[in-house]
Amino acid sequence: MDKTISIGDGWELPPLRSLYDFLLESSRFQLPNFRDFEKWGNRVVNNLVYYQTNYLYMCIAILLIVASVNPMKMIVGISTVMAVWGECIYLFNERESLLKFKRTYPQVGVILTIICAAYVIYTINSVLFVLFGILLSICVTFIHASLRLRNVKNKLANKIEGMGFKRTPMGVVLNYFGMKEEIFT
Repeated sequence: MDKTISIGDGWELPPLRSLYDFLLESSRFQLPNFRDFEKWGNRVVNNLVYYQTNYLYMCIAILLIVASVNPMKMIVGISTVMAVWGECIYLFNERESLLKFKRTYPQVGVILTIICAAYVIYTINSVLFVLFGILLSICVTFIHASLRLRNVKNKLANKIEGMGFKRTPMGVVLNYFGMKEEIFT
């Protein structure tokens, strides 16, 4: 049986499922019933939980393929996203030392915002390239999770792994969006 990988602080990454189970011979694909959103949603959520390690590796591979098309655009786009993220952390952080600095030098925030906005406008093509890579990996993951039929092994593994109440990356993401896996369906 596959072993779960512990990634610290109570977090675990479920085992990598075989390529035959994930994509090839033993896998079965079928269009979902688009009229029954509940059943379709259960299929997607359970597949996201069961194949989450496969989806993680697949998303990394897709991002690397997109990055290999134009590596410089990817680097510039990632640096732009990181600059915007750093600006947001600076503007919305409520630590006492940072609040004191912001009160003493209020013009720094304005200057950083203008510089950050100008950099985003200058590099918008690169930002869109990064967003395309991210959205492509999300779309491929959703399509696979929608089309992949669950088998007995999938249902049994979801029951066994679900009984331990483990913290997995996909479990946290689904919980954030208010979704729960239907372990016993």
